[in-house]
Amino acid sequence: MTHYLLSVHGPAEMEEFGSYGSKEEMEAAFAATGAFNDKLRADGYWVFAGGLQSASTATVVDGRGETPVMTDGPYLESKEVIGGFWVIDAPDLDVALRLAAEGSKACRGKVEVRPFEGLA
Repeated sequence: MTHYLLSVHGPAEMEEFGSYGSKEEMEAAFAATGAFNDKLRADGYWVFAGGLQSASTATVVDGRGETPVMTDGPYLESKEVIGGFWVIDAPDLDVALRLAAEGSKACRGKVEVRPFEGLA
C-alpha cells in the first residue's frame, strides 16, 4: 500500500458560499463529501482528511536566516489554492485515481493526486 495526497483545488477568491453557487449547492457538496469520507473509512483507504481555511489566513515562515521572518498571506500569488485534502492508503495509483475521481465528484472540485515519497 502507498499513501497518496488528494488535494482539492479551488478559487483563491471565495464568494459567500465558497466556490459553490448557492447555499443548497454547498450543503449538497458537503453531504456528498461526508458520504465519500464514510466510504473511504469503510473500505480501509482512510488515513486523514481536512478542509483548510482561506489562504488569506496563512502565514509564511522563512527560518533560513538567523531570525525567522514571518509574512502574512499565502506564499504564492495564484488564482487557485488548496482548499482541503485527503491522505489515503491505496494499493496502487489506479485505485488512488479512481478514488480521486469520486472525491472530485463529491466535493465538486478538481483533485490532484500525488504519492508520498515516504512517511516519517
